[in-house]
Amino acid sequence: MALWQAYHIKERVEALFPNVTVELNKIVSKGDKILDKPLALIGGKGHFTKELEDEMLAGNADLAVHSLKDVPTYIPEGLELCAITTRQDQSDVLLSHTYDSLDALPQGAVVGTTSLRRRMQLLEKRPDLVVKELRGNVNTRLRKLKEGQYDAIILAYIGLYRLDLLKDIPYVKKLDFFIPPMGQAALGIEIVSSNDRVREIAMSLNDENSFICTKLERDFVSKIGAGCSAPVAVNAIIAGETITVKAMLGYPDGTNIMHKELNALVTECDTLGEQLAETMIAEGALDILAKAEEIAFKDEMPERM
Repeated sequence: MALWQAYHIKERVEALFPNVTVELNKIVSKGDKILDKPLALIGGKGHFTKELEDEMLAGNADLAVHSLKDVPTYIPEGLELCAITTRQDQSDVLLSHTYDSLDALPQGAVVGTTSLRRRMQLLEKRPDLVVKELRGNVNTRLRKLKEGQYDAIILAYIGLYRLDLLKDIPYVKKLDFFIPPMGQAALGIEIVSSNDRVREIAMSLNDENSFICTKLERDFVSKIGAGCSAPVAVNAIIAGETITVKAMLGYPDGTNIMHKELNALVTECDTLGEQLAETMIAEGALDILAKAEEIAFKDEMPERM
């Protein structure tokens, strides 16, 4: 997936700037190397970006392409997340070789996901299911599903679409009730702040509405202090002149769920993500998140199976 993203941006840049040649510096992140532990136990999402940022800070790269959902809200000094590509379908999908929908899964069926956010939303609807940790690249996850290690798995639709893998899965069902994570289905372009030429190139890829929406989502996550161990979903959508930000958080077992949303005019929305976080904090969100992190990876939790 990372290579698809890098080649996609390379092709777009070279098409827009015929005199520019993009050279790829392929880095395998720690998050892609350690596949036998949940992300939160190896330090969270920053392990998908740190090595790339180190290369830029060392002067070995000018620009990095990230799945925006994997980019921490903290950006190191000297670097800048300056452009967000047009966001595509943000859906999570249930994949199975046997069952055509979530309702069709029998009681006690095993569902694979790496995400505490997905786990929370799944078990809120179907507390009878067993959730089992699922790591590896997309092809590895699909192989495990085909081998019968899981009755179903949950992945982001966009990754399967970009890699043309949807045709190989008998049953694909969008989970329309799921709220996605911050930044899902958008690419974040990170640059060295001092390089004005690279900023100009990166900004040519920026989609203003996607930038606004994902900024509010990232503001929410930053304000509420949600790390990788926190089951948190947040999504901003623009409809006409109005933008709506909705969020949910709770325990990984699907209990103690808090839902909230706020809306504003797009022209007046700059602090909407922070406002939503403050509203939820005032109603006890931090206590829920503290408990959620405390219980997230205890031995009895299904994802440790």
